[in-house]
Amino acid sequence: MTFLVGQSIIQVKAGAPNNGRGEDNRGMVKQFKIGQQVFPYVSAQAARRWLRESLPAGEQTSPVVRSGEGKKQQAYTHGRPDQYLDDDLFGYMIAVKAETEGKGRKSEPKTFMRDTVLASGTLVAVAPNKPVTDFGTMSRDFEPGTNPVIHEHEMYTADLAGDLLLDLPRVGTFETGGRTTKTALPAAVAAAVVEAGGSRVTLRAVECVRLSIGERRRRVAVLLRTMAVVKGGAKRSAHYGDRTPGLLILAPLKGGTNPFTRVVRERERGTYFATDILTEEIEAWSDELDGPVRIGWAPGFLGGQRDRARADLAALIKNEQVILDHPRVVLNTFADEIETGQHDGWFDDPLN
Repeated sequence: MTFLVGQSIIQVKAGAPNNGRGEDNRGMVKQFKIGQQVFPYVSAQAARRWLRESLPAGEQTSPVVRSGEGKKQQAYTHGRPDQYLDDDLFGYMIAVKAETEGKGRKSEPKTFMRDTVLASGTLVAVAPNKPVTDFGTMSRDFEPGTNPVIHEHEMYTADLAGDLLLDLPRVGTFETGGRTTKTALPAAVAAAVVEAGGSRVTLRAVECVRLSIGERRRRVAVLLRTMAVVKGGAKRSAHYGDRTPGLLILAPLKGGTNPFTRVVRERERGTYFATDILTEEIEAWSDELDGPVRIGWAPGFLGGQRDRARADLAALIKNEQVILDHPRVVLNTFADEIETGQHDGWFDDPLN
């Protein structure tokens, strides 16, 4: 089995892409403290929403159902990963009514759940950075001498880093049995998947149904291309900014452990790409790596560190253990390789 693991780093300039609860007419960005140091962040939920909303226009997303009132409200997608890419990759939980067998049939709740295939960490500032407070006024069409309405909000400039993991064998593979694994699909839907050209398989000792390899390739390729053009974030009217990765590390690893979380780190209160750490991790995990480590690095991000990294990694680049290029080039090229079947072995678990 192969996982794509790594890290995505975005650059926020005077922005407020993800806000917490406001206080006293003051908008506050999400942040936390470690001692006296403040780290702004973007929640994984927000970052995943950016991806979902950046999917190609022709890619249908799962409709959301909302029910109940007050504290008993629920909101969930249709839970049809066979039909919708976002249900497949991002997961869901849905409770429906199912009839019991035998006489006196009655409806009882049944839960269908899909654990996420794309695991994403919180995007946290690499270096501590205390947000500043900006304020604005509303006085348009007020009478002369009338006090304006004042509103405040926070913003910050920081590089945010978050971990990534994509479980390739589970893309387009939906659990239908197992003692400790929740069923992803009703039996009738699972049967329809097989009738439409899917297959029944066993993955990690769990019975599943699986879409065709062509569709599974396509979904991964769509995700990679979407990562290259992702957009989103709050307060875009006042703090619009690029949300595509300024730096991206992505590598195929057999076991699913992510050894690259410490490559991008703080140094002298700034963001630093540690080539020595990357080199040592590649050597330590050489038996688990299933291909080159791909580094997408936008020119101009982190100043001259990109050129230094290219020089430091020259031997690994020559040996095709590392690929270093623009994030858009890396992601689109990788998507093309996936879609043309060059990495089909990554989609299977050889232990089954």
